[in-house]
Amino acid sequence: MRALMDLGWDTFFDGQITDDERARWTPARVVWEGRERYRLSTGGAEWRSELSGRLRHAAASNADLPAVGDWVLAGLRPAEGAATIYRILTRRSRFSRVAAGRSAEEQVVAANIDTVLLVTSLNRDLNLRRVERYLALTWESGAQAIIVLNKADLCPDPEAWRHEMASASQGVPVFVTSAMSGDGMAALTEIIRTGGTSAFLGSSGVGKSTLINALLGDGRQDVKPIRGRDGRGRHTTTSRQLFRVPDGGIVIDTPGLRELQLWDAEDGLEHAFADIEALADGCRFRDCSHAGEPGCAVASAVEGGPWTPRQLSPPAARRPVSRIAAGRGRTVGTDAQGEADRQGGSTAKQTAATIKGSPMRPQPLAISH
Repeated sequence: MRALMDLGWDTFFDGQITDDERARWTPARVVWEGRERYRLSTGGAEWRSELSGRLRHAAASNADLPAVGDWVLAGLRPAEGAATIYRILTRRSRFSRVAAGRSAEEQVVAANIDTVLLVTSLNRDLNLRRVERYLALTWESGAQAIIVLNKADLCPDPEAWRHEMASASQGVPVFVTSAMSGDGMAALTEIIRTGGTSAFLGSSGVGKSTLINALLGDGRQDVKPIRGRDGRGRHTTTSRQLFRVPDGGIVIDTPGLRELQLWDAEDGLEHAFADIEALADGCRFRDCSHAGEPGCAVASAVEGGPWTPRQLSPPAARRPVSRIAAGRGRTVGTDAQGEADRQGGSTAKQTAATIKGSPMRPQPLAISH
């Protein structure tokens, strides 16, 4: 049982198993997943695994299948070094997005995570709005968020960026690191040691795998250099994987997310954009659409209120109405955001579209990488 506890096993999961299940199956954690193929760990050994026919048949969607970080009950076949997964235990938390592509289906990026390390690079691809979207999904997952500004060796003034990020992150801790120079690695090691299961999330090329290699003390994860012409990353990590860190703690490496769409993140959006939500509540009319009515607090802020220019740029000005539309039938911004985020667009009024009485659907949030 000690070996399972080192993988994150506790009474939350233990209490879900019946006596009959204990007699037939073995608890294990999913440490690797790729196209319905899995690798499980029981603490002392790893097992190549597949789903039972009944479990696959009962799954209504991919979100009902095992994800890295899940705890499962499996039948072990020691002579083969293999196992069959019969049941997924109830998740304590999960980080989900809408699956990339056209189908609006939930994709569980990682399960049973305690801490999400949002990694971004201190090169010219740094994007504050991208981090805000990750924060919304992290708060919705129930995990603690920590922002990691990596590649400090490529930035002439990393402390200025740390201050800028801290001012926009509503109290989320911000750390500056460099796996190349070792700056900030002691603090990151301590976060991992005390953070339970920690998932590294971010775009391609921000250095997630390089940081994990430094924590593990080896070159287990493949890495590639970023593109020289624009400082953006190359897609290197292609599957999710869980590791135990020698100094203590558990980390999950994930592929860079080329596209980030919100999945059922209403509470996370409310937390991430509480300042703008509060401002919208100050509008004179309860059904204000923020499109020119007198006494509109949002329009006043856009036209010269207390927000900074970064906060007032169109993608940021759209974000409160996305949350408000879900519950009040107000407005939601269009989300052709990849290039708009970089170029700044025009005005909030030009980018808002009114939705009356329709439920909020997952909105694609493109990420430049």
